[in-house]
Amino acid sequence: MLGGVYLLMAIMLVSGALISRREPAAKMLTMALAWVAIFGAGFILFTFRDNLGWVAQRLKAEAVGTPVEQGRETRIPMAIDGHFWVDAKLNGRDVRFLVDSGATTTTIDRATAKAAGVEISTRRDQFVRTGNGVIRVANGRAAELRVGGIVQHDVGLEIADNDDLNVLGMNYLSSLSRWGVEGRWLVLVP
Repeated sequence: MLGGVYLLMAIMLVSGALISRREPAAKMLTMALAWVAIFGAGFILFTFRDNLGWVAQRLKAEAVGTPVEQGRETRIPMAIDGHFWVDAKLNGRDVRFLVDSGATTTTIDRATAKAAGVEISTRRDQFVRTGNGVIRVANGRAAELRVGGIVQHDVGLEIADNDDLNVLGMNYLSSLSRWGVEGRWLVLVP
């Protein structure tokens, strides 16, 4: 209803302005098209006013890689290197993770574990095979891991000795109700 009133007022304003002028037909047509474009743009902005916040979030995500939260969904844009990177909070500390569906377990390095106050098992270290070869890890548990609006508690981790790459693995992804890749976006649903 309100959109119809807006259009009617726009038509009346443009028609009144054009009727009162004594200009050649071509110039009046040009002015009429300019007014239609101006009011059309205003109408589009008015129509999508509730979505402009999401558009701003999406532009920011494309520019700097921050996740976009829409309802319960968290959408992570693909980085220029073709991977999905996410800035998460591990026990309240900022940690950057590579999302890796080929990794069985979420893995962090010892420096990250120490900084985030992650409990490391006193059990003997073990060796695991990764895409980059065999590495030595210890088991650990984080009280909280937050990715966008998704919070997981009591998360099992592997702590690598000398690796400076933090990997968000399948133990995290499989705890979600849904996850998948849609175009250039990784979609996570708690």
